Amino acid sequence: MADVTNLRSPAEAGLSKLFESARKGFASEQAISREEAFRFFEATGLPSRRVEAFKYTDLRAAITEAAPPAEAPSEDAARAAVAETTGFNAVEAVRLTFVNGHLVASLSDLDRVPEGVTVTPLNEAMGKGDARLKLLAPVEQVRQNPIYQLNTAFLADGALISVAPGAKPATPIHLRFVGTGEAAFSTATRVLVDVGAEAEFFLLESHEGPAGLTYQPNDALDVHIGAEAAFRHTRLNREGDAAVALSTLSVRLDARAQLETVNLVTGAKLSRHQIYLHVAGEDANAVVNGATLLGHGQLADSTLLADHAATGGVGREMFKTVIDGDSTGVFQGKIIVRQVAQQTDGKMKSDCLLLTDDGQMMNKPELEIFADDVACGHGATCGAPDEDLLFYLMARGLPRATAESLLVQAFVGEAVETVTHEGARAVLIGGIEAWLASRG
Repeated sequence: MADVTNLRSPAEAGLSKLFESARKGFASEQAISREEAFRFFEATGLPSRRVEAFKYTDLRAAITEAAPPAEAPSEDAARAAVAETTGFNAVEAVRLTFVNGHLVASLSDLDRVPEGVTVTPLNEAMGKGDARLKLLAPVEQVRQNPIYQLNTAFLADGALISVAPGAKPATPIHLRFVGTGEAAFSTATRVLVDVGAEAEFFLLESHEGPAGLTYQPNDALDVHIGAEAAFRHTRLNREGDAAVALSTLSVRLDARAQLETVNLVTGAKLSRHQIYLHVAGEDANAVVNGATLLGHGQLADSTLLADHAATGGVGREMFKTVIDGDSTGVFQGKIIVRQVAQQTDGKMKSDCLLLTDDGQMMNKPELEIFADDVACGHGATCGAPDEDLLFYLMARGLPRATAESLLVQAFVGEAVETVTHEGARAVLIGGIEAWLASRG
């Protein structure tokens, strides 16, 4: 039988050339195994519809050209770009500012890091062979993901954040990612957060960029939550309207650890947010929510894998999607309960609100259970706004557009109201209101 050779797309061929030409300028190869990561990516290529996990988000078709890695911006360019952002800027926080994927120390608060927290630029950590790098990729399945491995291969900058055992800083850290430029570019950033036992830590994350520019951010956040520790995370995607934005969150939870993560998506032409959870310790608790508001032909994919490998874990996953115009929403969620994970309590749900007849929603919830003493379930709904509720509001003098906006806010608000930090929650609510106002 003749050997079958997969034809590489122009983007895949371009990525190979970019990797070979750029690798000499990258930080330590040994620290993160760039070569191994890229060879994995080359073997798989950009995922297409033939790959089950990317059935509804064909990256091979969406990414037609390989954008070159962005260079570090000038001081003036960085300041001008940051001046245009909003994100969580109104929330009191310690900022770590990344412009075009590079940490800008002059626009960061490296001298204001809270007591009990240490922040190390990732390039510095890789150069020194920091022992904490072994905590990267805390979930086994994430190592089999081509997008995550592409991030590893082209990783340009990031940070290591360590929270000392028992520390409970009141001020959150804000990861502020900003894109700027006049030509297409790509970025690859990685942030590792290690939360010590019995500590509590808030992390805010915002992503913003220019309109009309086809840039390609690929960011990853790796988190280890120690025993009886709590990690609370709020993420905001306001990428430019032509961006192809890829992101991965991977989290390991030790015994009685707590996770709260909420992601609001209003930006990017195409986005895919991947969440990998490994419940490694008993009685851990994870709340994973997402709110997505789409229009103008956007596609947003939320993909979740929750792997329960210890007894007594509790998982609550809720995703709300609002579809306007000819946009497309995607939710893929899978809960795995290992045989040892008895008494797991997992609930996963995806709800979609269709504001027009031209949009579409793809829901694919799954359960894979090997234990016999569990309480797990999943569900998905999709429909138009309730006409009876609209009539009720309009009968009290509200225009239809206002009534519809109120229903949308109530629908999406259920996913964001779990945000513990009051200021962060207000920003998300403001983002929802801004999106509704932009509908006209």
